[in-house]
Amino acid sequence: MSLAAAATAALTVAVGGCVGTRHAGAPPATPAGPAPAAALPPPQPPETVPDAVPRYEPRSMYGNPPFYDVFGKRYFVLSSSADYVERGVASWYGPGFHKVRTSTQEPYDMYGMSAAHKTLPLPCYARVTNLQNGRSIVVRVNDRGPFVGNRIIDLSYTAAAKLDMLRNGTAMVEVRTVGPASVPGVVPPPPAAAPPIVAPATVTPSSVAPPVVSAQLQGASASATPTPVAAPRAGPPPGAPVVAPAPVTSAPVAALFVQAGAFADPANAQRLAQKLRDGGYGKVFVRDDVIAGRRMYRVRIGPVPDVPDFDRIVAALEQVGVRDAHLALD
Repeated sequence: MSLAAAATAALTVAVGGCVGTRHAGAPPATPAGPAPAAALPPPQPPETVPDAVPRYEPRSMYGNPPFYDVFGKRYFVLSSSADYVERGVASWYGPGFHKVRTSTQEPYDMYGMSAAHKTLPLPCYARVTNLQNGRSIVVRVNDRGPFVGNRIIDLSYTAAAKLDMLRNGTAMVEVRTVGPASVPGVVPPPPAAAPPIVAPATVTPSSVAPPVVSAQLQGASASATPTPVAAPRAGPPPGAPVVAPAPVTSAPVAALFVQAGAFADPANAQRLAQKLRDGGYGKVFVRDDVIAGRRMYRVRIGPVPDVPDFDRIVAALEQVGVRDAHLALD
């Protein structure tokens, strides 16, 4: 679907990935989506699809504005993918978006080794490790998203299967960029199959985010009203081939925590920790570490055993004004 078509559908912006909003209070239930579409046959057995091989690629002329907006929230695209590490919850997207154009204007291939991310420059490569079972893969990031709750990356069907996360639909992961970083300002020629984007006649003010195409928002744009796209259902879609998980390359992480805050002043850390204890957040403690030569006091909750518990704690923290909680290792 073109940008014009997406605009006609009355979407505020067309950006990729599972789209949704996070609500304060009790953790939101996963939106009830339509029955999953039947999977198209893969071009080759998915178990034979290798990991993406990192290589230098120029920064795409599509999908890399300085910033963009989705449902009232602004995201800033990073200038480089170098040395990026993030931990959080991964989800996946499948048949409903197969062959729909991604943010880089390439067709989404649910049987490839690809992913969507909100802020990494496109394209780039990342190693995604399932912290709960030690399985690890390399994907090529070429789409925007996800925007459901606190999800940090959306994986293709094959990538998710190799991480052995289809059963639950989500997993706690580490995302670490690999390979050469693309160079800002170096723009490749447009893809042969993609029409160029024509700038509007009037100059867009710098405070207005430019639109960005993506596979999943286009898949959701048939509705005239922008609504959150349902997160993927647990289990493989009907007709999808079984993909053997990737080998275990590291030991599963023994304990995972929610980090509610980090402070240079220990009194501030203790104040937040006591507030959370009084609020019934379970085991809350302050861990002090020296980071880049500075002593920091980090407030943590846990350990948390699974994604539902992580979601529940993060949603409850938002209710008391803690909006930057994230997954942390022991």
